[in-house]
Amino acid sequence: MKVCVVGLGYIGLPTALMMAAYDVCVTGVDYNKQLVSTLQQGKTTFEEDGLDALYTKAREKGVEFTTEYISADLYIIAVPTPYDKFSKKIDSSYVIGAVKNVTQVCPKGAVLVIESTVSPGTIDRYVRPAIEECGFTIGEDLHIAHAPERIIPGNMVYELENNSRVIGADDEEIGQKVKTVYSSFCKGDIVVTDIRTAEMSKVVENTFRDINIAYANELAKICRQDNMNVYEIIRIANMHPRVNILQPGPGVGGHCISVDPWFLVGDYPGLTSLIRHARLINDSMPEFVLGRVHDIMKERNIDDVSRVGLYGITYKEDVDDTRESPTLQLLEKVALHLGSPLKIYDPMVDRDVLPEQYHDFDEFLNSVDIVVIMVAHSQIRNSMNKLSGKIILDTRNICHLPGVYKL
Repeated sequence: MKVCVVGLGYIGLPTALMMAAYDVCVTGVDYNKQLVSTLQQGKTTFEEDGLDALYTKAREKGVEFTTEYISADLYIIAVPTPYDKFSKKIDSSYVIGAVKNVTQVCPKGAVLVIESTVSPGTIDRYVRPAIEECGFTIGEDLHIAHAPERIIPGNMVYELENNSRVIGADDEEIGQKVKTVYSSFCKGDIVVTDIRTAEMSKVVENTFRDINIAYANELAKICRQDNMNVYEIIRIANMHPRVNILQPGPGVGGHCISVDPWFLVGDYPGLTSLIRHARLINDSMPEFVLGRVHDIMKERNIDDVSRVGLYGITYKEDVDDTRESPTLQLLEKVALHLGSPLKIYDPMVDRDVLPEQYHDFDEFLNSVDIVVIMVAHSQIRNSMNKLSGKIILDTRNICHLPGVYKL
């Protein structure tokens, strides 16, 4: 079976490499010529534990990369699915564009698998009509399935192999056919169900986590008002066998937890008050951190914001992924309220993405008096001694030096 993976970003590339490494005939397609050229030259396009080794194995097995759509038996669509900031509804344009391009080259009877995370009903509302507009009869000329990704940056290779998967399809035979392809590398349970259930299950998983984080963040705000230790309170509460509160933080980033709940809010506005409020709480945390910085500066008689430095740009530790980063959200608030950029450093981000960005940790520390720990990278965990003498606001609860400020 020949497989074409469309979209070679954080999800598509590892998926293509994993399948190829397990002897599936795979071609990866992306419109980004520079990205494809980099892959063709023997280099991966982002940092991820185990990805380079997986790439080497996949290349040995014959994986190919191109900007041109090709004829294949099975297509996996792994393109972005952003949401409209105002309506909160999914922007399906990338998926629809990829689907229409597939119809230009696919043979009769091919299977189209949407792996991009979508809101419940997206395939019925957008994908099916797009295919029919191209003159295809679904179920005869082209079959549809949905296999939402379930991996997280920082642990992608392991989770691709070991996480359970769900496959939604119009009929059992197609579902089992897709399952056979994913079973080539996936050691976890693979459940075959209908498409709408598969769509909903992925969104529900990330929404559950978002709500749990929001609860922790709201507790942090309550405890800050009355000077209570939220971390100790959560630690004690979690000793109960039926309680598992997550940790508060400076916000929620990434392209899953911070986005997927909005799909439900956008589609079911009258039924999602809890989900919407959880999203608003988590989106408010960068501004809450900024308020803490202001209070600390006032307490320490510091009025020069250029002496404040943010450690961490990525949305989670030990990855180079900056999508929906709480730090970037905070900097938007800084630009709005202060009009002056803060100094910033992240050991995982080599490229220049922001003004006042440093690429040397010691230079960064020497330029600031206040360090705000936004991301718990291993580097800073292993370099806490260098923070001695600094005023520290630790939003990740990883620094235990004397006098450290917390959320």
